[in-house]
Amino acid sequence: MDKLKKVNKPLSKSYNVLFVLLITLLCLGKAEAQEYLLTVEVIDELSQEPLESAEISIEPCACGGITNRQGFFYINLPKDTYTVSVNYIGFKSDVNTVELNAKHKIKVVLIEEQEQLSEVIVHAKKINDNLELPQMGALQLQTQELKKIPSGLGEADILRSMTLLAGVNNSGEISNGLSVRGGALDQNLLLLDNAPVFNPTHLFGLFSVFTPDVISSVDLYRANIPARYGGRITSVLDIKVKNPYVDKFKLSGGVGLVSSRLSIETPIIKDKLMIAIGGRAGLTDFLLPLVSERLKDTKANFYDSTMKLLYLPTKNDQLTFTGFYSKDYYQLDLITKIQNINAKNNQYDFQTLNGTVNWRHSFNDESNLRTFLVMSDYAPKTIFPEVDNANEIEFKSRINYLSFASEYTKEVSSKFDYYVGTQINKYRISPGELNPGNTNSVAAVNLEKENSYEFSGYGNINYNPSNSLSLSAGLRLSHYVLIGPYKQAQINELTGQLQNVFEFEKGAGVKTYNGLEPRLGLNLKLNETTSIKASYARLNQYLQNVYNSTTPLPTSRWKTSDPFIKPQISDAYGLGIYKNTADNLVEFGIEGYYRDSKNNLTYKPGADFFLEEFLERDVIQGQGKAYGVEFSVKKSSGKVNGWLNYTWSKSLLNSDNENLADRINNNKWYVSDFDRPHVVNSTINFEGDKYNIWSFNFTGQTGRPYTVANSVFKLDDIDVPIFIERNNARLRPYHRLDFSWTVKYGEKVNKRWVGDWTFTIYNVYSRRNPFNIYYAQRQPDVDADVFLGSPLGSYELSILNSPLFALTYNFVFQ
Repeated sequence: MDKLKKVNKPLSKSYNVLFVLLITLLCLGKAEAQEYLLTVEVIDELSQEPLESAEISIEPCACGGITNRQGFFYINLPKDTYTVSVNYIGFKSDVNTVELNAKHKIKVVLIEEQEQLSEVIVHAKKINDNLELPQMGALQLQTQELKKIPSGLGEADILRSMTLLAGVNNSGEISNGLSVRGGALDQNLLLLDNAPVFNPTHLFGLFSVFTPDVISSVDLYRANIPARYGGRITSVLDIKVKNPYVDKFKLSGGVGLVSSRLSIETPIIKDKLMIAIGGRAGLTDFLLPLVSERLKDTKANFYDSTMKLLYLPTKNDQLTFTGFYSKDYYQLDLITKIQNINAKNNQYDFQTLNGTVNWRHSFNDESNLRTFLVMSDYAPKTIFPEVDNANEIEFKSRINYLSFASEYTKEVSSKFDYYVGTQINKYRISPGELNPGNTNSVAAVNLEKENSYEFSGYGNINYNPSNSLSLSAGLRLSHYVLIGPYKQAQINELTGQLQNVFEFEKGAGVKTYNGLEPRLGLNLKLNETTSIKASYARLNQYLQNVYNSTTPLPTSRWKTSDPFIKPQISDAYGLGIYKNTADNLVEFGIEGYYRDSKNNLTYKPGADFFLEEFLERDVIQGQGKAYGVEFSVKKSSGKVNGWLNYTWSKSLLNSDNENLADRINNNKWYVSDFDRPHVVNSTINFEGDKYNIWSFNFTGQTGRPYTVANSVFKLDDIDVPIFIERNNARLRPYHRLDFSWTVKYGEKVNKRWVGDWTFTIYNVYSRRNPFNIYYAQRQPDVDADVFLGSPLGSYELSILNSPLFALTYNFVFQ
């Protein structure tokens, strides 16, 4: 034992020395490797809103990234002195020097750059967002990008700009909305500050109702739609009105041949209460006969207005109120007889009134609570002036929507964030009320109102486990209930005859549906310039619109789900690959998608649901599928910039009915009204100097499907067409070229006044694009050489057969 002790004593000393050296080295290494959290907050100087996806570059570490939805960027760095550069398209760059020796935060306020001429025309919020974000099929635009998109009628227009993108179409020359990836018009959710807009267009679809001067941003979701959105199965167009955070008076607007607009931003109580008001009006009656001889008896005028109040009671609270009003009136003589109403023309008078109250509370830099209350009211009216007398027959309908939602958002780390929320929607629909006036030939009708509720809970996480992999996963649970008073019909399935009616008392439960809606998006970066994305989304739709025209007039019928009409359900899958070249100045993208849907609502053969009390007698629900491939290329800057999109796609429907009279195409698959196999969109900008910008838009697509009569039979010497198949033919291909020239002032004569002129030509080469084909009894003496031996004459209807010119003066005074 003594020998052992003698031997162990020097060994113990040696180990002690080594242990001390090891601990010292570890401490030094730890001290050397100690990192501190650097937080960068980026906000818009004008609106004081956070700027998502601002680009952060840090030297000398050659690192960085992008800000999150709340405008924050987080990174851990060793002790050192760093240069932090912040860049955002449309804003002046900002550079800060930071001596990092402890936890540090810098707040960057970016100033809008007025003369930014080399921006990408349609660009997401960061140069390579198409590579970084897990969100697939999404497009995010700011005000600066919207202003750069060439316009068709002298001003930036949201819906028309959307139709220049891959997979987004309208129905033709005049259209009441968007068709996204082969979906119907009512399958898109259009929100203005969280309030749905049920009729988003003016002037037969040539204008959207959204005034460009008051818009802050536009988000279009086409694939894995975030869990906070529900109620439509194809897409979401989320439009935000800018917050009027201003410390001085600002006046802007434009005066044009087609429409004129004006907006005002001003503080009411400095740093506490601000207001923005924008309005627009169009009086185009005198222009329509110049556009087409067919429109000589057509009248149209419209106006819209948007107001937003911003109140800042504390540094952590923000209250806003958004009000929106839109009104249209137009007269058409294209359809002069509905049922037994004999009118000399049809007059449409409809209005939208929306309101949103939004409260946002920030607990700290990483978490906040957003709560909002929404009201949306859409009231269309159709007027039928009777022939040979002064009486007018009026048909009114209405849809009223109320919603309450609350959502909590948490930024856990730079790699993980989430949000959870709940939402309650109430729908009240007045299907129709017919007031015959003083005529005795038409009976008054007042269809019973429908009341229903939708309760939803949702959550979503964004997680970046590594630099090359990111994912977004969400889940939405919805519960729908239809309540009384309600009349439920018992109908003979074979004959279609009404057998009995069951009545539910007020407040009684009639029918409930539940929906589980998972959402998933994955992004795998193969390298710094290439990524692959995949997505899946299930959605339920309880509110739908039924019409028998691709341009639904205000007489179309809104309907919520009931015991017979089930909610529409879709499962959408997507896969895409994205490549950036030339230092991210040129972007390539290929996206493939497939959407399977069921309970698609359409009308039965020969249906007339104008005043039908029990709509289920005239409609059926069937299966649907849509699939396609979208190719896009963008050049983001330079004297010549623009983009090119090509889409190949199919949109098909199928009825599954035992009753022969209710079958469509004998239950075989047929193309939907929105099937466009080939679509090409192209935009090119020539920026000759800082004073002139020339822009060209070209769009071309396969002709719209329509139905050709399969045969003809005689009835009292009148040839009557027989339609057996639906959408069995196509119109001629649609194509059009538009031109825009913007002239900016060189030097500001008055620093408070800035203006420019915009000259546009819509349909440059006078393409006579067909809108529809209709049949009429031919006149043998006149049409014999045209229709040969055909008993009926087939006539093609075109809305525009000449260029449409517009000149607008735009100005800003502050």
